[in-house]
Amino acid sequence: MEILIVITLVAIIASLGHALFSMSSGKGDSRAMVRALTIRITLSVALFAILMIGWYTGHLQPHGIR
Repeated sequence: MEILIVITLVAIIASLGHALFSMSSGKGDSRAMVRALTIRITLSVALFAILMIGWYTGHLQPHGIR
C-alpha cells in the first residue's frame, strides 16, 4: 500500500513538472499543459481514494504528532 502511495506521489510531481515545461517552452502549447494538469488532478483524487481505502481496510493507521 505504501509503495502505491509513493508511486502516485512521484507521478503527480512528474505531471506537474511536465505542465511547467509545457508552460515555459517557447511555443506555448497550452493543450499539453492542460492535459498534464488534468492528469495531475486525476492522480490527486486517486491518491485521496487510495488513502481512504487504506484507512478503511486497516492497512494505514492515522497517528497524532507527539
